Amino acid sequence: MNPEILQNLPALFAALFVAILFIQSGLDKVFDWKGNVAWLTGHFSKTFLAPFTKIMVAKITVLELLTGITAAAGILYFFAVGSMIVVFYASILGAATVTGLFFGQRVAKDYAGAAILVPYFLLTLAMMYLTNPFGR
Repeated sequence: MNPEILQNLPALFAALFVAILFIQSGLDKVFDWKGNVAWLTGHFSKTFLAPFTKIMVAKITVLELLTGITAAAGILYFFAVGSMIVVFYASILGAATVTGLFFGQRVAKDYAGAAILVPYFLLTLAMMYLTNPFGR
């Protein structure tokens, strides 16, 4: 097996995991828009975010899909060019996306839901560290 692939295997698997995670989550929101908006409307009903629920769902859907597609494209880019730069940018998008989700869970006082996001955040940070072209 190519030594460059072996050297980047942890980052490639992280990118694959992130691609699956965010594409599935984003597509779930696209295909069950009404159900997601209805659930989140109740989730945020007693918070200052209540009037912004639809726009928040739209933004997080776009961020999730963008993150997942970028991670998948980064894997393909690596095999085509040998660079992990696209995966690095996917990790930045992923960290931003999870941070947005985390913010919403904390505001809604869904502390268990917020805690579930921590491993995903750590995964995006690990992916960022493994692919950082600016100082590894």
